[in-house]
Amino acid sequence: MKKIRKFILLLIILSLIALVLVLLTSRNVTTKTEKTIFTELKDVPRAKVAVIFGAGINGDQPSRYLKDRLDAGISLYKNNKVDKILLSGDNGRDEYDELTVMKLYCQKNGVDTTEIYIDYAGFDSYSTMYRAKHIFHIDTAILVSQKYHLNRCLYLGDKMGIKSFGYSADRGAYPGYKYYTLREKLSVTKAVLDVIRNRKPKYLGGSVDINGKSNYTKE
Repeated sequence: MKKIRKFILLLIILSLIALVLVLLTSRNVTTKTEKTIFTELKDVPRAKVAVIFGAGINGDQPSRYLKDRLDAGISLYKNNKVDKILLSGDNGRDEYDELTVMKLYCQKNGVDTTEIYIDYAGFDSYSTMYRAKHIFHIDTAILVSQKYHLNRCLYLGDKMGIKSFGYSADRGAYPGYKYYTLREKLSVTKAVLDVIRNRKPKYLGGSVDINGKSNYTKE
């Protein structure tokens, strides 16, 4: 019985330590990146590329989260805040084609197809930012996502050597927003650990000249 009590006590202590670590890490990342997040289009600095993160699809249509991200990125393009758009998301299964939905949405809303670049292996935010630097050779970018997600993206951009600014795609209330905000604290801690161990994405592939014309194909 004493061994069981000791084990439970140890488990509680370890859980509390993990919780404190997660909260401190999240707070530190937020503090360092908060000033580079913009909510008004007019305040966003100009950069060559906008990076739009995938956020799920419903059949052949973007989810509510993704639609607002795409609309925000398109507004940057149309207002000459960026010259090009990099779409990054999950296309790891034949029956789930997030990137084609994203690309078609941008095309239908006035983005020149030669200025759209596709990252088919952006399976998570770390992979997106790693590949943005090492595959697409991006040095400065506007990162487009909802506010809860941008702190992590900006942190990763900074660690990858990309001068990054965030443009919040929040356009009203979202289903599950509180849950995703809470889960994000764990994701931030994982991102910090990924940076520490210099994790390599699952796929890399050949170099893409983002200063040329869009001709990237699926790996």
